[in-house]
Amino acid sequence: MIEIDQDLVWHRIKKEVCELQARELSMAVFLQNSVVGHDCFIDALAQVIVDELSDSTLFGDDLVDIISQPLLTDSTIGCSACADLLAHYTRDAACDKYYIPLLFFKGFQALQLYRIAHYYWTLDQRQVALLLQNSMVEVFDVDIHPAAAIGWGIMMDHATGIVIGETAVVGNNVSMLHGVTLGGSGRGSQKRHPSVGDGVMISTGAKLIGDITIGEHSKIGAGSLVLNSVPAHVTAVGVPAYVVGTPIEDIPAFDMNQHFTS
Repeated sequence: MIEIDQDLVWHRIKKEVCELQARELSMAVFLQNSVVGHDCFIDALAQVIVDELSDSTLFGDDLVDIISQPLLTDSTIGCSACADLLAHYTRDAACDKYYIPLLFFKGFQALQLYRIAHYYWTLDQRQVALLLQNSMVEVFDVDIHPAAAIGWGIMMDHATGIVIGETAVVGNNVSMLHGVTLGGSGRGSQKRHPSVGDGVMISTGAKLIGDITIGEHSKIGAGSLVLNSVPAHVTAVGVPAYVVGTPIEDIPAFDMNQHFTS
């Protein structure tokens, strides 16, 4: 797991939000409840997710404990969340403040809800995990199965319509845009969803289907249908997708360059 100074990230978030609170008086109560009134990043993260799910009747009075317990128990969730937040800040041209993903980006929020659901799934509390997944779909229009294995430094930009299936594996420092599907093929219990390597960029609307491997630092073009494995360090586009060249970027997920060269 990457080492990130959570305190440094938290102090930056809180400083930015305090400055915003002084300027935007109409948001003062919201910002106080979400960030300013908390002492650390994971407390604020828990509050944000609880607030997003507050209209749900699935959990009742237990919602705060259900969301908070994994964050307090498993330190890797907070570290991964910080890495995801920094991924948005460094890769998304529309994100110029640290607090923006935490408070306003549903891709970031949905991913952290997945991490909490995954915690319960690994403890064999699968009904709780599935309830959280159901809430994720209803609130964020993002559907990530709690059994999927997802690394850190993930950016899900816009995120609407993203679907990641049960046996999918996503590496570290991956970027994907709205409408991406990591879908399954077959009905058995075997591995039936894609494995995506580190540093991959998956563009808008791409559909990756079956037990295939996307090699590290590759680029998948918008609207592509990927039915076969893709080597590392290549660009694949089309329906069905085929290799058209090599990305000019060392790590496509970092640059978010949507063009390709043949």
